[in-house]
Amino acid sequence: MKASSYNITTLKEIPADAEIVSHQLLIRAGFIRKVASGIYNWLPIGLRVLQKIESIIREEMNAAGALEVLMPVVQPSELWVESGRWHQYDEGMLLKFNDRHQRDFCLGPTHEEVMTDLAKGELKSHKQLPINYYQIQTKFRDETRPRFGVLRAREFIMKDAYSFHIDDESLAETYEKMHHTYSQILTRMHLNFRAVLADTGSIGGSASMEFHVLADSGEDKIAFSSESDFAANVEMAEALAPQPDTAALQSIEEVETPKVHTIEDVSAFFDVSASHTIKTLIVKGTETPLVALAIRGDHQLNPLKTEKMPEVLAPLTMATDDEIKAACGCLPGSIGVVGLAMPILADRSAAAMRNFICGANKDGFHLKNANWDRDASHSAEYDLRDVIEGDPSPDGIGQIQFKRGIEVGHIFQLGQKYSNAMNASVLDDNGEAIIMSMGCYGMGVTRLVAAIVEQNHDDQGIKWPTVIAPFHVIIIPINSHKSEQVSTASEDIYGKLQANSIEVLLDDRNGHRPGVKFADSELLGIPYRIVVGDRGLEKGVVEFTQRNTGDTADIATDDIVDLVTKRVRSEI
Repeated sequence: MKASSYNITTLKEIPADAEIVSHQLLIRAGFIRKVASGIYNWLPIGLRVLQKIESIIREEMNAAGALEVLMPVVQPSELWVESGRWHQYDEGMLLKFNDRHQRDFCLGPTHEEVMTDLAKGELKSHKQLPINYYQIQTKFRDETRPRFGVLRAREFIMKDAYSFHIDDESLAETYEKMHHTYSQILTRMHLNFRAVLADTGSIGGSASMEFHVLADSGEDKIAFSSESDFAANVEMAEALAPQPDTAALQSIEEVETPKVHTIEDVSAFFDVSASHTIKTLIVKGTETPLVALAIRGDHQLNPLKTEKMPEVLAPLTMATDDEIKAACGCLPGSIGVVGLAMPILADRSAAAMRNFICGANKDGFHLKNANWDRDASHSAEYDLRDVIEGDPSPDGIGQIQFKRGIEVGHIFQLGQKYSNAMNASVLDDNGEAIIMSMGCYGMGVTRLVAAIVEQNHDDQGIKWPTVIAPFHVIIIPINSHKSEQVSTASEDIYGKLQANSIEVLLDDRNGHRPGVKFADSELLGIPYRIVVGDRGLEKGVVEFTQRNTGDTADIATDDIVDLVTKRVRSEI
């Protein structure tokens, strides 16, 4: 491809609304252009990257035995009503509309309903199972705050797959196969990633795993072991119970604490670490109107863990000040576990404490040296908190550390949530109808483009891995419009590389200075650069530069094609 006919439109200035590196560089390098908030055009050079990512995904999904289909973006409300999600599944995410006959439709944010309906019609016998359908398709989620370019867009491309099984054992086998397949896909893209335990969320199911590309700009915090393969989203990582405190019990004491409300206030007033305090939170309950949660002062409540407790009403709802005053006799800031007339759920770390400080259930007072059993009792002990760095790893090996991650894939064991609701069944050996079990496997295609840039860039621009770079090599002739020698040599190298199936961009733009071409090549992130100039040709060499390392060397003109061909083929 020749740059003079390829419409390369790079920008020097950083777009005002681009907050993170990938958004900035993809706009500046001319890979994408904004149409509306969270909606983007993909320009020719960006589309090349996108299609290479799709190709890798297709190859690995096909190798895993999945069958590609294509489902519609527009979905009728009837399917969503049948599954029970028309009014329940993140309604703000659904862009709903009516056709000319006033029938309700939505733009599909996901395809569980359409896929289950398709399988219900196509699959009749257990002998057709297991089967795994996948597609690469446009999705639309009406994000209230789209940001970070294609990393959190409203319209995006996603690979989603759905498997169907006669039993949960078969489902587990395909789930593991998809885990391996996703690892293969991300490894082929040369990404540093982790597979982490995750919550099933609104999709549902019994088990799920997220795949995160590690990057400082990641929205998700990942907890992982310093010495093992354990990794989990921080909201799912288990906080193990500590060894109980064995200090001698001290006498409880009520202390007047005027204007002391927060844990920081309490720690300063008593001159102790927050780890010596307990904060008590009041939430709505299932069997009782209110439930108290006891958390160590230096820990944070994990809402996801908490609302899964049988005593707690989901979604987690905090009590109002009036409800707290009526039930506890005080306002928030003075609540404590001693004398509370409601169930108390203690976090494991809080339950292990002795001689702790807590509210006295009297405005302006706290208790010093309060103790469980002697002064208060909890009705249950649970893991209610976020893990912190330095906690023991849940698998017992190493300590918890944190990294930021960009979620690019998510696999689920859905079970029968959708197949049961939509009566998707097959006949077993006895001719009896059996509801199928399902798996769901999603991977963000456009999101992967941004994630790769977040992990592969420097101050000059993008550094694409060769396997997904828009071009493998760029040739920059120096003053070719003035030198027939340079022009001929450049065209010769260009033609030979193309003949070897190397994707090469010849920057033949006459109106651009060499410095601009060099800057553009680095911004575009093309892995290898060949500079052809009169001085080098007089010595029989061209200049060869690796974008990833910045290493530059003079290579004999007769050897450059063979060198580049071997390098590229070894990397793709």
